[in-house]
Amino acid sequence: MATVRYFAAAQDAAGVESETSDAVTLGALKAALVETHPGLAAIIGRCALLVDGARVGDEFALADAGTVDVLPPFAGG
Repeated sequence: MATVRYFAAAQDAAGVESETSDAVTLGALKAALVETHPGLAAIIGRCALLVDGARVGDEFALADAGTVDVLPPFAGG
């Protein structure tokens, strides 16, 4: 079971800082997050989702994942 952590606008849209998920793949996780938190639908496509610190594709299996970070685009310098 992976811990999903939200940052900045993603946290605002989800309404929580973190939660756990038993989704099988990253793609399934994204679909479940939008279903649970409809506010994420507008930004999830622009977010970087990092699994244990690495950027992976939607087909990536989450069986051994510890954390999934949902990071919206950041501006600034």
